[in-house]
Amino acid sequence: MVQRIQTLYVLISAILLSLLFSLPFADIVFSNKDYLFDIRGIVLNDKVMISGLSIAIFIAMTLLVHVIVLFIYKKRILQMRMLVFSIILMLGLFGIFYFFTYYSFDDAEIHFKLCIAFPLVAIIFDYLAIRAIGKDEALIRSADRIR
Repeated sequence: MVQRIQTLYVLISAILLSLLFSLPFADIVFSNKDYLFDIRGIVLNDKVMISGLSIAIFIAMTLLVHVIVLFIYKKRILQMRMLVFSIILMLGLFGIFYFFTYYSFDDAEIHFKLCIAFPLVAIIFDYLAIRAIGKDEALIRSADRIR
């Protein structure tokens, strides 16, 4: 299972997504108040102003899909489909990030953190995993034709 390159790609994606649970996404400055945007939502002085439950659900669902993909290594077609679903979930996560940062406040100054790019990097690793799984599937199908 771990000896395949696609497993490492999926594992790296899962690690990046799990880091989102502990790192802040952005700092928002609005009317001389510093808000923190993290997994809890938009927080001011440890008081949650806007709940981030939808973000936590999206990240948890995507992480669950990655863990499932790691354990169904014998079903390559299903792996590829689930990774495509994971990519769609991460694109939805970007939409939620955009909504929380830009629609929550008018004319706010937003300073994004590095971890906001983790889903994008995870999308790239998922794409690489899909390609590697496809190559494995093609190799196995060609070996079946020879027999």
